[in-house]
Amino acid sequence: MSTPLLVAKSETASINLLPSMANRHGLIAGATGTGKTVTLRVLAEGFSKMGVPVFMADVKGDLAGLSQPGVESEKIRERIEKLGIEGWTPEKFPVVFWDVLGSQGHPMRTTISEIGPVLLSRLLNLNDIQAGVMNVVFKAADDAGMLLLDLKDLQAMLVYVGENAQKFTLEYGNVSSASIGAIQRALIALKDSGGDLFFGEPALNIDDLLQTDAQGRGVINVLSAEKLLNSPLVYSTLLLWLLSELFEKLPEEGDLAKPKLVFFFDEAHLLFNDAPKALIDRIEQVVRLIRSKGVGVYFVSQSPLDIADTVLTQLGNRVQHALRAFTAKDQKALKATAETFRADPSQNLQQVIGELEIGEAVVSLLDDKGAPCVAQRAFVVPPTSRLGAITAPERDACVKGSTVYGTYEKAIDRESAYEILTRRAEKAQSDEGANSQAANDSNSGGTSVLGSIFGSGSSTGKRTRQSPFEAMISSAARSIGSQIGRSISRGIFGSMSSGGRKRW
Repeated sequence: MSTPLLVAKSETASINLLPSMANRHGLIAGATGTGKTVTLRVLAEGFSKMGVPVFMADVKGDLAGLSQPGVESEKIRERIEKLGIEGWTPEKFPVVFWDVLGSQGHPMRTTISEIGPVLLSRLLNLNDIQAGVMNVVFKAADDAGMLLLDLKDLQAMLVYVGENAQKFTLEYGNVSSASIGAIQRALIALKDSGGDLFFGEPALNIDDLLQTDAQGRGVINVLSAEKLLNSPLVYSTLLLWLLSELFEKLPEEGDLAKPKLVFFFDEAHLLFNDAPKALIDRIEQVVRLIRSKGVGVYFVSQSPLDIADTVLTQLGNRVQHALRAFTAKDQKALKATAETFRADPSQNLQQVIGELEIGEAVVSLLDDKGAPCVAQRAFVVPPTSRLGAITAPERDACVKGSTVYGTYEKAIDRESAYEILTRRAEKAQSDEGANSQAANDSNSGGTSVLGSIFGSGSSTGKRTRQSPFEAMISSAARSIGSQIGRSISRGIFGSMSSGGRKRW
């Protein structure tokens, strides 16, 4: 049985997180500068020691210090003496760095097909009508057996669907050129912001997040998110996709002695900002059900009110740092926060939360029966790894020493929708030139490529020369009609289901 994770100490008792209750999810909340990041580090260190892998996003650049041993500074020494902690020693932990941009860690990618139309529509901030068209594009690609791996695949497929809108409207529902144009513009904006680096191959293998080192310690996966946070929708969609992949990938485990993975969702308010109810419902469903897969999800935000109520009710382990109440709205939020705890009648939690010191928190964790303990005021124990950032050479050494080094560094561009449509366009253009020459030689009227496919050729025998991409679309339509459709099983967020999924 794993040793309980020491989180904080009060004047009278140690407050421990039971490993068997760690996958019941949790919340770390508090105003800026009150100690949330230190609490996150303490939990990550504790999980690593008990052999549980961790995933977290580094939004400020200081979580990288987990990879280096700490220093017994004066402040840490004071905290150790104050709490009566014995055996504190500096320690570093196994860390794997990830970065969507590929500059601060191993590139993290997924394919367009894997992320699915639902999350992609959220990423592009599409309205309901545009999201419906996105679903049609994915359906058309599935039925045609065309892989959507990167942005250029999706852009080519959008052109194809747009050029043949009447055909797809009859099969799948209305497809408007205005919606196609809006999606294309959103894709251009995404590409210009660097978001296109997230799409491609090799795609992330979720198993690479579930590693332990030679000493049996869980690997701490740190996603560099300082620049990523400038695109909040990209950041929140990426983490939501990871959660959905874990949900689809991992088998049912029931109640485990300790989690298989703990997932920290920092800046959690970005996930729920302006999210439609349907998406909130799905997030709540994943959070509720992923516990049985052995995954604990911990949200980190300034206030519990940042989290949707249906999700907040699933978060049994809570560490609440100080909230400052300078306005009437702040006072209301402070009162609502205090009411979410199992309070000790002898203390006024609303007052306590408002006067907590830096590093101090109100802590309520689950007992061995799954019931929340009475909230206690306590100081979070000091971490043993380095507080703060690391140097470029230190980061480089961690990246090159990782077991996944070399797996994701080189992008792969396999044949997919764009390449197929481009090749057909070239062939169609070549065939059109040959047919035109033959028509001139026989002094007879020709028929356009589109006319040969859809019966839209001019009866007068006159023809209009097509652009290369028009020829590509025409040829694609002709060839796709004879292909056997490939059905992709999509998961709870519309991404590819991991059950039986192939790495194409």
